[in-house]
Amino acid sequence: QVQLVESGGGSVQAGGSLRLSCTASGYNVGTYSVGWFRQAPGKKREGVAAIDAYAGTIYADPVKGRFTISQDKAKNTLYLEMNSLKPEDTAMYYCAATRWPFRTLYNDKYNYWGQGTQVTVSS
Repeated sequence: QVQLVESGGGSVQAGGSLRLSCTASGYNVGTYSVGWFRQAPGKKREGVAAIDAYAGTIYADPVKGRFTISQDKAKNTLYLEMNSLKPEDTAMYYCAATRWPFRTLYNDKYNYWGQGTQVTVSS
């Protein structure tokens, strides 16, 4: 059974930084695409960043240059380093994993989801 557990969310002021972590069990990080998604109140869930087995990455336009996704195969953990945070980054952030080999930000490609960790950025 695949389980994904996120941590690292919290409340920060605009311009601050946070590092999210996602530890997997029953699934080998670095084998297929894994990614981060977010959902703000009243909005659809959107892809933020994804990384594939070859460490190729893809980012949503709003976070390019500010967020960095990475994976540690030895720790079976996915990370999202978030810098220069803005109030519009406020959302529940979810870790997701797929059996799809290519990096993608499409929700439908992901089979497994974590419970989420809240990120709140105040102005």
